[in-house]
Amino acid sequence: MGELRTLMTGRGLLESPRWHGDRLYFSDWSSGEVLAVDLAGEGETVARVKSLPLCTAWLPDGRMVIVSSPDGLLLRREDDGSLVTHADLGRPGWNDIVVDGRGNAYVNRAGFNPMAGEEFRPGAVHLVAADGRVSEVADDIAFPNGMAVTADNGTLIVADSYRRVLVAFDIAEDGTLSGRRVWAELGDGVPDGICVDAEGAVWYADVPNQRCVRVAEEGAVLRTVELDRGGFACALGGARGTELFVVGARWQGMTASEMVVAGSGEVYAVEVEVPGAGWP
Repeated sequence: MGELRTLMTGRGLLESPRWHGDRLYFSDWSSGEVLAVDLAGEGETVARVKSLPLCTAWLPDGRMVIVSSPDGLLLRREDDGSLVTHADLGRPGWNDIVVDGRGNAYVNRAGFNPMAGEEFRPGAVHLVAADGRVSEVADDIAFPNGMAVTADNGTLIVADSYRRVLVAFDIAEDGTLSGRRVWAELGDGVPDGICVDAEGAVWYADVPNQRCVRVAEEGAVLRTVELDRGGFACALGGARGTELFVVGARWQGMTASEMVVAGSGEVYAVEVEVPGAGWP
């Protein structure tokens, strides 16, 4: 059992950890920054986008895409650091993103804005195809959060936080989805950001229960990493793929003037036994 290590402190609402190259990339929603940090804790800001939510993914060619939620755009970071439009999503209100090995991007959105007190409506997942076309590919997800694609490009898994389940879909060659099913019921678990490992298990971060949990298909709990604050998302990476990275902060509520305690955002790493697989 690895020991939880702290790589960075003093940030805001942290989300969207992604291991790429030899560093962990993640978003600070409070400051509108995408940052990178190495295993020694040395970090830098790589992009600034005033967006809440602010989630990222990597294209197969190594370029980053960034969800600019208020603008309804999917941005692409070019090699010189400039940001250009990768796709027009058509309206604001987007949340998480994952890109599969074919270059298909899955972007989800809630059906309502809880921060504005809007009446509940279920959310959906949209596909941004490699050629830029945008289409809805799944609906009736109560509150879609983290997403992951298995290493064979065959399955998309979506965290439905409100229903406390992980939902799975079969992915066709063209990126469309079918075969919807509940992959795991999580009991009291509230899944946010997720990732998949090489044994087909899923790690999910949990804000209200202050933990990160590894579960098998159908929901058996395989391991739990306890935190002292809400866990917003997790990713596997490192040299062997066996570092579990978790981003957390002290949660104050969706309708609070500041959703997390200022400066409480931290980045953690812990060694685990099974390496990551698939995306992110």
